[in-house]
Amino acid sequence: MARVRVVTDSACDLPAALAEEQGITVVPLSIRFGSEEFVDGATLSADDFWARCAASPVLPETAAPSPGAFQEAFLAAAHEGYDAVVCITISSGVSGTHQSARTAADSVKDRIRVLTVDSRTATMGQGLIVLDVAALAATGASPEDIVARSEALIKKTQVFGAVDNLEHLEKGGRIGGAKALLGTLLAIKPVLTVTDGIVGEESKQRTRSRSLRYLAGKAQEAGPISRMAVCNGAATDIDDFLSMLDGVKSEHPVVVVDLGPVVGTHTGPGTIGLCLITAD
Repeated sequence: MARVRVVTDSACDLPAALAEEQGITVVPLSIRFGSEEFVDGATLSADDFWARCAASPVLPETAAPSPGAFQEAFLAAAHEGYDAVVCITISSGVSGTHQSARTAADSVKDRIRVLTVDSRTATMGQGLIVLDVAALAATGASPEDIVARSEALIKKTQVFGAVDNLEHLEKGGRIGGAKALLGTLLAIKPVLTVTDGIVGEESKQRTRSRSLRYLAGKAQEAGPISRMAVCNGAATDIDDFLSMLDGVKSEHPVVVVDLGPVVGTHTGPGTIGLCLITAD
């Protein structure tokens, strides 16, 4: 049996206790508010992040982990006697994190074998894939089997997000200023999705309640679900949304997490994310 360590990055939004319980190493991204820089999950919690968002005159920015940060995680696995590492990162379409992981993997190839996987998704879409393959790794599966499983899961992963306003998307350069102004005037509540590793608009809803009902409908229409997660980005109506999911079944317990700084930086407060993997 192979001993394979699963490594990911903090864009996955896995709670630290859950990651530790499942033997998953999480390499953090960095968050900047002006001249202040923080390490995601280490020197900046999700609660602290949302509090700073509310108080800060400047929008935060994110930075990918350095190759050295991944290198440290890979070498720690070698030191602990693991035979290989499978590293699953946030989509390369929205971050340089995957390239950092690949650079680090090449730098340690004389010490430990590292296989990298571009999840082509983010937040708990990425997190659910990581949870699934960590369970497979615990059975002694080979690195190749773990990579094959993750690639199969990527094709069945869906991520949606109801955004409360367009300010963070517009100021972060994700959409044009004119479109943001139009959305404000019309009280548009967009629903976003991740397709082929890129964030895009999935639907326009005229009210917040409609956007949440639309989001819940995505789970109700998905068919058999293997894993599902809800991400709470400082949303005051999160309980209302969870109640809309009553009756939606998944093979594994639904995971409710705080939306972290990496994705929250671009979507802003009030975001509710729905992530799911359809069943085999």
